[in-house]
Amino acid sequence: MALFFATAVAEIVGCFLPYLWLRKDGSIWLLLPAALSLVLFVWLLSLHPAASGRVYAAYGGVYVVSALLWLRFVDGVKLSPLDWLGAGVTLVGMAIIVSAWKAA
Repeated sequence: MALFFATAVAEIVGCFLPYLWLRKDGSIWLLLPAALSLVLFVWLLSLHPAASGRVYAAYGGVYVVSALLWLRFVDGVKLSPLDWLGAGVTLVGMAIIVSAWKAA
């Protein structure tokens, strides 16, 4: 699970920094750590158990939760109960997918 969250954070940072440059008048130098973060994301993704649809689907569930946590703690947006419910449903879906790949 930690690998999934680390992968998601690397992807989010790699996308967030160019956003700051493009939309929030950030320095063009933000593109350098963004590129490094996306390289880290690809490397972390390669460490997952298999390059399969199940792994990517499970990762997607963790990505959704990570993105909501980023929204809350980095962007400072208060999440609604429905946001939290959606995050929970996503994690349940991820658990179902992971249990299916362990059974296969």
